[in-house]
Amino acid sequence: MNFMNFFKPARSAFIFVALATALMGAAVAANGVQGKVLEVKNTDSYTYLLLKVDAKDTWVAVGLSNVKVGATVTVENTMEMRNFESKALKRTFPSILLGNLKEDGAEAGKAHAGAMPAGATAVADVKVAKAVGPNGRTVAEVTAGSKALSDKTVEIHAKVVKVNTGIMGKNWVHLRDGTGQAEDGSNDLLVTTKADTAVGSTVTAVGTVRTNKDFGSGYSYKVMLEDASFKP
Repeated sequence: MNFMNFFKPARSAFIFVALATALMGAAVAANGVQGKVLEVKNTDSYTYLLLKVDAKDTWVAVGLSNVKVGATVTVENTMEMRNFESKALKRTFPSILLGNLKEDGAEAGKAHAGAMPAGATAVADVKVAKAVGPNGRTVAEVTAGSKALSDKTVEIHAKVVKVNTGIMGKNWVHLRDGTGQAEDGSNDLLVTTKADTAVGSTVTAVGTVRTNKDFGSGYSYKVMLEDASFKP
C-alpha cells in the first residue's frame, strides 16, 4: 500500500479526528472510530478494513494486522484522505481513514513511526561491509552523528529490510548493515528514493542526511536519508 500517498491530496493539511468525523459522519470512540469489520484486504505491509460505523460503511487503513471479519475494532488518531489510489489493490478510495489499530489496549499497526514499521520483514544476522570512499558511513554512524552530518551527502552499503512504494512519489526503504542497536533504533535507517529495490537486496544508497523530519500526525523521524540513488 502507498501509505504516505495519503499525504498527496493534502500534503500541508493533516485532517485529524474531529474533521474526519465531521466530513464522514464517523462515530468517535475515545480518540478514534469504532466499528464492526465487514471486509479485510491485506497487502504486503498494510491492512484495509471496511467498518460498519453508525450504519455507515467506512474504509480505514492500518499497518499489517491480523484482523478478522466480524470483529469490532477501534482505530485511533484517524485522518481522512480523499481519492486515494492504492496501486497494491488496484483501486481508488473516494474517502479513507488512516489510523492506528488499537487491540487489547495496545497500539498496533502504526505506519512510518519509530525505527521499524509494523509488518517489517526480519532479516537475521545482517552484516554488510561499510561503503568505501570519503562519504562512506555505517547506519550507526549516520544515526549517531546525524547532527554533524545533517544536509551532507553520505553513502550507505546495507541490506534492504523494508520497502513501501509510491509514497509522495517516492519509495521508502529501510536499511540495516548490522551496526547500531535495535533498542534505540540506531540499527535502522529510512531512505527515500525513486529507485526500485526489493527486501533482501544489498545496495549502496547515496543521499542527503536529513534530521527532525516531521510529516505530522505523529509521523516523524530524527534522521533519514533523502532523495537517494542506488549505486550498482
